[in-house]
Amino acid sequence: MSRAPAALMLQGTGSDVGKSLLVAGLARAYVRRGLAVRPFKPQNMSNNAAVAADGGEIGRAQALQARACGIVPTVDMNPVLLKPHGDTGSQIIVQGQVYGQAKAADYYRLKDKLLPRVLESFNRLRADADLVLIEGAGSTAEANLRASDIANMGFAAAAAVPVMLVADIDRGGALASLVGSWSLLDETDRRLLKGYIINKFRGDPQLFAPATNIIRQHTKLDCYGVVEFFNQAHLLPAEDAMALDYGKYGKNSAATSSKIKIAVPRLPRIANFDDLDPLAAEPDVAVTIVPSGVPLPVDADLILLPGSKATLSDLAYLRSQGWDIDILAHHRRGGRVLGLCGGYQMLGRRIIDPMGIEGPAGDAPGLGLLDVETVLAPQKTLAQTRATEITTGLSVQGYEIHMGITQGADCTRPMLQIKDSTRKQAIDGAISADGKVSGCYLHGLFAADEFRRCYLEMLSGKKLVSTVAYDDQVERTLDALADHIGRSVDLDRLLAVAATPL
Repeated sequence: MSRAPAALMLQGTGSDVGKSLLVAGLARAYVRRGLAVRPFKPQNMSNNAAVAADGGEIGRAQALQARACGIVPTVDMNPVLLKPHGDTGSQIIVQGQVYGQAKAADYYRLKDKLLPRVLESFNRLRADADLVLIEGAGSTAEANLRASDIANMGFAAAAAVPVMLVADIDRGGALASLVGSWSLLDETDRRLLKGYIINKFRGDPQLFAPATNIIRQHTKLDCYGVVEFFNQAHLLPAEDAMALDYGKYGKNSAATSSKIKIAVPRLPRIANFDDLDPLAAEPDVAVTIVPSGVPLPVDADLILLPGSKATLSDLAYLRSQGWDIDILAHHRRGGRVLGLCGGYQMLGRRIIDPMGIEGPAGDAPGLGLLDVETVLAPQKTLAQTRATEITTGLSVQGYEIHMGITQGADCTRPMLQIKDSTRKQAIDGAISADGKVSGCYLHGLFAADEFRRCYLEMLSGKKLVSTVAYDDQVERTLDALADHIGRSVDLDRLLAVAATPL
């Protein structure tokens, strides 16, 4: 009888402890050893989504992990994706497609229906893998939610996979979080735990050595590695909007007079903000995420309105901050404005949500900078798209993920010519009569190096000294991440845990 493929689940002692990047780095390290590796996350909560090769949507972290594995992403890599559109409710995506909407309390009653779909995706994924690396969600020790859990121990128990805990020492309290997590788990779940990894260590890792004995006394768990802080993490796409609050774009955002200044209002339900990554990677660009209570900078070369999971709600928030006044003043001064997806919708004359797709049914006037109108509809557009940006004539590509239909006079000046001949709509986006305002539904277009350079030179009115080869930079960073983790973690020992049946 053949042995099942190896599998290992990384669960965190809390959110944002670095599980996503550890999985990506480990995946790249094991792929370089010749293994067929697949990433998997049973349940994700993020508005930063990606369109998979098989046409559905998954969390962006799993798309990055698939890239680390050298394969295209599929919906089975993240079978349940929750996309929050309010403080208590989310859109539920199951195996890539919209399943419905639910408030938090109602969602947990869906476990019996969702767990079989999760296990189905997991088993399908591991069928052609040597190793499946599984990422948990949030904290392993949410004891109040354990009965309905499919993201952490609930999945690990159902799939019979070993678990490695991950603790973030950079935020402090790593010992307490490990011991506390252990103490909140019942004996059945504890048997799934095989050890732990300390992540984001700064300084001399040898200083942590005495702590391993203390943790072992309380948990019986061994340490499988102390991973030092990875300073290049900001060069990789982030999993969710928490990265914005921890200064993801602070590395290159010092706004000197020589830099091209791009201002982005921090919307509460910001979505698919990976559009900003290639821009922020440029040495001549300062991307500033403007927080609540702060006006948009008057010296911005571009105001970029990002995607949103709750466009009407975020538009109301934008107005509450006075940012609408800032944007209109910026435009009157001759400044440029770009809207992507939800941001594109906000630039129009009106947004109408007659069926309550993203919240309560209703409508609201937009900013009126584009002569277009958007009606939200239940059918979601999910596509990987190639196009020509009409102003420059340059090729771009990316993904579409939206539930709106936008029409109006400015659509006769589209931003993009779609290259897919099977599409009913061969154009996308709109440009204002004065050419200063534009928008489209295509996420990821700034990853095209030649277009990004040309667009930035148009903003600045001067030639850039150098530009980043963005995709090459991501690949080099994944390789560096694998090397970084490989210096701290015993990969052979970790693989042996993954390959040992429970």
